[in-house]
Amino acid sequence: MNSVSFSGNGVELPEESGLYSVVHDAAAAAPERIALCAGADGGQLSCAQLDARTRALASAFVERGVQAGDRVAVLGRTGVEWVLVDLAALAIGAVVVPVYPTSSDAQIAHILSDSGAVCFAAETEYDAARLTAAGAATVWGFTELAAWSNGVEDGELDDRIAAVRADDHAMIVYTSGTTGPAKGCILTHRNMFAAAANTVVHTGDMFGGERGQAVTVHALPLAHVFGQTILFACLIGGTRTHLLPAIPDLVPVLPRVRPTFLALVPYALEKIRKAARGLLEADAEEAAVRQGIAILRGQTAPGQPAGPVVDLLGGRLTHVISGGASLDTTTAGFFAAFGLHILNCYGMTETATAVTVNEPATNRLETVGRPIPGTTVAIADDGEVLIKGANVTPGYWGAAADKTPIDRDGWLHTGDIGELDTDGYLRITGRSKEILVTNGGKNVAPTPLEDRLRLHPLVSNCIVLGDGRAYICALLTLDADRWQAWQQNTGASADRHDHRLRHELQVAVDDANTLVSRAESIREFRVVDGDFTVEAGLLTSSLKLRRAAIENTYMTEIGDMYAARV
Repeated sequence: MNSVSFSGNGVELPEESGLYSVVHDAAAAAPERIALCAGADGGQLSCAQLDARTRALASAFVERGVQAGDRVAVLGRTGVEWVLVDLAALAIGAVVVPVYPTSSDAQIAHILSDSGAVCFAAETEYDAARLTAAGAATVWGFTELAAWSNGVEDGELDDRIAAVRADDHAMIVYTSGTTGPAKGCILTHRNMFAAAANTVVHTGDMFGGERGQAVTVHALPLAHVFGQTILFACLIGGTRTHLLPAIPDLVPVLPRVRPTFLALVPYALEKIRKAARGLLEADAEEAAVRQGIAILRGQTAPGQPAGPVVDLLGGRLTHVISGGASLDTTTAGFFAAFGLHILNCYGMTETATAVTVNEPATNRLETVGRPIPGTTVAIADDGEVLIKGANVTPGYWGAAADKTPIDRDGWLHTGDIGELDTDGYLRITGRSKEILVTNGGKNVAPTPLEDRLRLHPLVSNCIVLGDGRAYICALLTLDADRWQAWQQNTGASADRHDHRLRHELQVAVDDANTLVSRAESIREFRVVDGDFTVEAGLLTSSLKLRRAAIENTYMTEIGDMYAARV
């Protein structure tokens, strides 16, 4: 191995405890503290109320025959009801199987079949109908669950809770499936607690501490392990957590909730940046990026930011944990100019998300931080990132049970390529399966180019291509609303081949090309109709590109790009 980074021993869940202990302990320590809020202005649950509601639903589950080890499939958007189903099932040793609302019917059918789910919960009648069509028997609606009042005796419930162990299965989370059917990744109570609790320890008092109760808006899908880990970190840290159904609802509530930190994916940060851009004078964005990067590199002292962008963010927001994909450096610089520091993190479903996180006091630009306590990161001789720790999955479920990602020495093989600096900070340089190798033998990482292209206001999404080809090309999709506004402002036509549109997008391509050598640069691009969506099978449920599917869909456009320079 080339290098190893270890941040010390971590916090671990006691052997004879499950994740319900997080809720129980919070209720005992601070019963009146607000734990969860529905949206910006909805109902609130104190720690004591959350514990009581969790126990009541858990008791009702037991009374209705839910057994330890039963898989409970849950389909719905992030909200208090989802959390209660989650916590109640975990409390009695059932196994939660999250399902994205954006999943296709075929994906839902695969998850239900592969997991062997026997209990089903859904947010809406439409969600329930989709589960039923996929083979579910009786589906419980969130509203129905909230109304359940009959359960078992307290003693029987306590016995069920006491029987849960740290190494029992807590969740089966189906991975994105960028190259094939999603695999069911097993996560234990120990895995989830290690990831969440050690993220809290690693980030100081961000989740709550001497400065008082932290406040956040949680808009991540609970079907994604990132959303689950952040939820438990908030419960462990004592954060006041406002739950939102989806990322698009986020920007309007920030000034009302006034969060102190957030956890988001880069896609959401880019959307916030685009909203903030509209509040700035011409050329102010570039100046902010330059100033912010200088702050992050220690070349300029941070000031006391104020103004409309700070107001948009709520006035108290100082840190965002960013995970799930890479983040362009200019986005980090832009927000730093307004007092908001992006803490890049790294992880995967197989590690309950958390592996490395940048710490608020020692945030290092262009890295994903150092390992959380209890986790070891190593770089193999071929550059692959390897992981050990209490957060690492015991393996896969169902059809993928024989496809272990862990070698004989106990290292999880991530498939990511990275490097560690002398202080133990990890930098991800590419994905081994996504590296493009041109027919000239040049290795090209597409992600940095794609991240930069998406920063242009007109670009909704993009993909960089070139594996086995003579040069690098890109497909772009347009942000429909911004494109329409741009047409009105410029007099350009609605034709995606309009020469003025092409000139404008060439600016974005030229900017992206400044990141790479000539041999790695984008030589041709095309604008395609529509957008890449989950429904079309071009994005995974966690909004990652399904590269093979996109290439198959746009074979004609791709062929045209390569014919253009023959």
